[in-house]
Amino acid sequence: MNKPLLDTDILSELFKGINLTVGRNASAYRQAFGHLTLSAITVMEIVSGLQRVQSPGRIQKFMSNISGEEVLPFDRATGKLAGEILGDLERTGQPIGTADPLIAAIALTNGLELVTGNTAHFQCIQQLGYPLTLANWRQ
Repeated sequence: MNKPLLDTDILSELFKGINLTVGRNASAYRQAFGHLTLSAITVMEIVSGLQRVQSPGRIQKFMSNISGEEVLPFDRATGKLAGEILGDLERTGQPIGTADPLIAAIALTNGLELVTGNTAHFQCIQQLGYPLTLANWRQ
Protein backbone atom coordinates (compact mmCIF):
# COMPACT_ATOMS: atom_id res chain seq x y z
CA MET A 1 0.00 0.00 0.00
CA ASN A 2 1.36 3.41 -0.98
CA LYS A 3 1.22 6.13 1.64
CA PRO A 4 -1.78 8.29 0.71
CA LEU A 5 -3.06 11.73 1.58
CA LEU A 6 -6.78 11.71 2.33
CA ASP A 7 -8.91 14.31 0.58
CA THR A 8 -11.62 16.04 2.59
CA ASP A 9 -14.48 14.01 1.12
CA ILE A 10 -12.90 10.70 2.09
CA LEU A 11 -12.05 11.84 5.63
CA SER A 12 -15.59 13.15 6.07
CA GLU A 13 -17.07 9.85 4.84
CA LEU A 14 -14.80 7.94 7.16
CA PHE A 15 -15.88 9.91 10.23
CA LYS A 16 -19.55 9.66 9.26
CA GLY A 17 -19.32 5.92 8.58
CA ILE A 18 -21.04 6.39 5.22
CA ASN A 19 -19.14 3.83 3.16
CA LEU A 20 -17.92 0.49 4.54
CA THR A 21 -15.32 0.18 1.78
CA VAL A 22 -13.79 3.52 2.84
CA GLY A 23 -13.73 2.25 6.43
CA ARG A 24 -12.00 -1.00 5.46
CA ASN A 25 -9.38 0.86 3.42
CA ALA A 26 -8.78 3.29 6.29
CA SER A 27 -8.34 0.39 8.72
CA ALA A 28 -5.78 -1.24 6.41
CA TYR A 29 -3.96 2.08 6.09
CA ARG A 30 -3.87 2.59 9.86
CA GLN A 31 -2.56 -0.94 10.29
CA ALA A 32 0.24 -0.27 7.78
CA PHE A 33 1.18 3.26 8.88
CA GLY A 34 -0.25 3.72 12.39
CA HIS A 35 -2.21 6.87 11.52
CA LEU A 36 -4.11 8.63 8.75
CA THR A 37 -2.45 11.38 6.74
CA LEU A 38 -4.40 14.52 5.92
CA SER A 39 -3.60 18.12 5.11
CA ALA A 40 -4.03 21.37 6.97
CA ILE A 41 -6.35 22.33 4.08
CA THR A 42 -8.67 19.43 4.92
CA VAL A 43 -8.71 20.55 8.56
CA MET A 44 -9.65 24.05 7.37
CA GLU A 45 -12.42 22.77 5.08
CA ILE A 46 -14.05 20.62 7.75
CA VAL A 47 -13.75 23.23 10.50
CA SER A 48 -15.15 25.96 8.22
CA GLY A 49 -18.15 23.77 7.39
CA LEU A 50 -18.82 23.12 11.07
CA GLN A 51 -18.29 26.78 11.91
CA ARG A 52 -20.77 27.78 9.20
CA VAL A 53 -23.46 25.77 11.02
CA GLN A 54 -22.24 27.09 14.37
CA SER A 55 -21.28 23.75 15.87
CA PRO A 56 -18.38 24.34 18.27
CA GLY A 57 -18.94 20.98 19.95
CA ARG A 58 -18.52 19.17 16.65
CA ILE A 59 -15.39 21.21 15.90
CA GLN A 60 -13.94 20.18 19.26
CA LYS A 61 -14.87 16.53 18.61
CA PHE A 62 -13.31 16.65 15.12
CA MET A 63 -10.09 18.17 16.45
CA SER A 64 -9.97 15.51 19.15
CA ASN A 65 -10.58 12.76 16.56
CA ILE A 66 -7.61 13.87 14.46
CA SER A 67 -5.23 14.48 17.37
CA GLY A 68 -3.28 11.28 16.62
CA GLU A 69 -3.27 11.71 12.86
CA GLU A 70 -0.54 13.15 10.66
CA VAL A 71 -1.52 16.62 9.41
CA LEU A 72 0.74 17.93 6.65
CA PRO A 73 1.33 21.69 6.57
CA PHE A 74 1.07 24.16 3.73
CA ASP A 75 4.54 25.64 3.31
CA ARG A 76 6.36 27.91 0.86
CA ALA A 77 7.26 25.22 -1.70
CA THR A 78 3.73 23.85 -1.58
CA GLY A 79 2.34 27.37 -1.97
CA LYS A 80 4.41 27.92 -5.11
CA LEU A 81 3.28 24.63 -6.63
CA ALA A 82 -0.36 25.26 -5.67
CA GLY A 83 -0.19 28.69 -7.28
CA GLU A 84 1.16 27.16 -10.49
CA ILE A 85 -1.57 24.52 -10.53
CA LEU A 86 -4.31 27.05 -9.78
CA GLY A 87 -3.00 29.45 -12.41
CA ASP A 88 -2.80 26.69 -15.04
CA LEU A 89 -6.35 25.56 -14.27
CA GLU A 90 -7.70 29.10 -14.52
CA ARG A 91 -5.70 29.83 -17.70
CA THR A 92 -7.12 26.73 -19.38
CA GLY A 93 -10.69 27.42 -18.28
CA GLN A 94 -10.86 24.58 -15.76
CA PRO A 95 -11.42 26.28 -12.40
CA ILE A 96 -12.06 23.78 -9.62
CA GLY A 97 -11.96 26.12 -6.65
CA THR A 98 -9.01 26.84 -4.43
CA ALA A 99 -8.89 24.00 -1.90
CA ASP A 100 -8.39 21.12 -4.35
CA PRO A 101 -5.26 22.59 -6.00
CA LEU A 102 -3.85 23.25 -2.51
CA ILE A 103 -4.47 19.65 -1.46
CA ALA A 104 -3.03 18.35 -4.74
CA ALA A 105 0.10 20.44 -4.20
CA ILE A 106 0.54 18.99 -0.70
CA ALA A 107 0.23 15.45 -2.12
CA LEU A 108 2.74 16.21 -4.89
CA THR A 109 5.23 17.99 -2.62
CA ASN A 110 5.21 15.03 -0.23
CA GLY A 111 5.24 12.32 -2.92
CA LEU A 112 1.89 10.89 -1.83
CA GLU A 113 -1.02 9.48 -3.77
CA LEU A 114 -4.25 11.38 -3.19
CA VAL A 115 -7.25 9.40 -2.00
CA THR A 116 -10.43 11.08 -3.18
CA GLY A 117 -13.91 10.33 -4.39
CA ASN A 118 -13.77 13.52 -6.44
CA THR A 119 -11.46 12.23 -9.14
CA ALA A 120 -12.85 14.52 -11.88
CA HIS A 121 -11.41 17.66 -10.27
CA PHE A 122 -8.04 16.11 -9.75
CA GLN A 123 -7.90 14.52 -13.21
CA CYS A 124 -7.93 18.08 -14.60
CA ILE A 125 -4.67 18.59 -12.72
CA GLN A 126 -3.22 15.38 -14.14
CA GLN A 127 -4.24 16.44 -17.66
CA LEU A 128 -2.14 19.57 -17.25
CA GLY A 129 0.92 17.34 -16.83
CA TYR A 130 1.25 17.28 -13.06
CA PRO A 131 2.25 13.77 -11.89
CA LEU A 132 -0.55 13.44 -9.34
CA THR A 133 -1.44 9.85 -8.43
CA LEU A 134 -5.08 9.24 -7.47
CA ALA A 135 -6.86 6.47 -5.61
CA ASN A 136 -10.54 6.09 -4.75
CA TRP A 137 -11.26 4.22 -1.52
CA ARG A 138 -14.97 4.07 -2.37
CA GLN A 139 -14.28 1.28 -4.89
